[in-house]
Amino acid sequence: MPTETDIVVVGGGLAGLAAARRLHRAGVPWVLFEAADRLGGRVATETVDGFLLDRGFQVLNTAYPRLGTLIDLASLDLGFFTSGVVVRRRGALHRLINPVREPASGPRTVLADVGSARDRLRFAALAARLSALPPSRLLSAPETTTEQALRRAGLSDRIIEELIRPFLSGVFADRELETSSRVLSMIIRSFARGRIGLPAGGMAALPAAIAVPLPDSQLHLGHPVVTVGPGVVRSDAGDLRCRAVIVAVDPPAATRLLPALGEIRTRALTTYYHRTDEPPLDEPTLVLDGDRRELIANTVVITRAAPSYAPAGQHLVATTVVGPAAPPEEVVRPELARLYGRATDGWDHLHTVSLPDALPAAPPPQGRLRKPVALGDGIFVAGDHRDSPSIQGALASGWRAAGAALDLLRARTPPG
Repeated sequence: MPTETDIVVVGGGLAGLAAARRLHRAGVPWVLFEAADRLGGRVATETVDGFLLDRGFQVLNTAYPRLGTLIDLASLDLGFFTSGVVVRRRGALHRLINPVREPASGPRTVLADVGSARDRLRFAALAARLSALPPSRLLSAPETTTEQALRRAGLSDRIIEELIRPFLSGVFADRELETSSRVLSMIIRSFARGRIGLPAGGMAALPAAIAVPLPDSQLHLGHPVVTVGPGVVRSDAGDLRCRAVIVAVDPPAATRLLPALGEIRTRALTTYYHRTDEPPLDEPTLVLDGDRRELIANTVVITRAAPSYAPAGQHLVATTVVGPAAPPEEVVRPELARLYGRATDGWDHLHTVSLPDALPAAPPPQGRLRKPVALGDGIFVAGDHRDSPSIQGALASGWRAAGAALDLLRARTPPG
């Protein structure tokens, strides 16, 4: 363990790894401390009875710009979901699929009994407009909540309650749709421009791929950091002197190490994993509850997108509920039977993953999403709470914090 270095990164999640990659590329001395015995932070995968269970239902969006600069997406062997959703409403399943990606789905989408035809056209026009505009335009538009933005776009209460609220509540962990309209714009843009998928090896393959170029000797796992101060980081291994510190941990840990940040509000999600011999839906499409029951945000047959998530001949279903007061599995199971229109008595409950701090809250005002990363005295902070609440936000903030730390070092280094 060194006693002195240029930059210390605290946290080995996506933000910390992105920061370490930029520091490594710049050739400056750095070390990374991670309290856990693995890298990845909130992005993790556990193997249970041969099934790959991610730490909550997470997906990769190929349109996230920072991903392509850090990894070769092809190396993850992604399995993709359908570019659309299936909505359970009044005893029937209605498919709404992006006709640009799947032209043959156009007639069924037009005839779907979800919202009105005018609603569906207006929402399609909104998505097309947001996907075509550059981020600078989206982030300079008037800012409201997501719900206010949807209503200002002329969308009716019916389509909001039957389609948009169930879908976005799972994306933002926010059933009230209080999330900033600027976050909404960027998310819709990414969904329209990219594909949604899962790595064959589980979501843990993402941080593993980002970490590949980083020397093991500079990654110190199982070493929790106790305090952070100007020029020094104290861990269970002792004090480490440095010229700058990047704190890239989850929101609760960030506020413990950096009290000046104040409270960072977070939102909760719970994911229920079930094993079944027969898939309740024979396609990789997200199922939403359009009957306004407000219990399940979404459910999906994971193995229809990524068969590697289950042993041969078996299937994995992931179901997400929003909020801290998650119901017991016995309450969720009959709701799944209603949504899929299939008996669930024979399903095996593999695991329930509760995430009280799944995502940072992002109510307005969020401005241009990029919150300051420099706190003064050579201390910097990174994480999706400094950007959009997403994988892209975590990676972008870590990259940005590392750049700010490098600028500080250059400013403090005498010429020649």
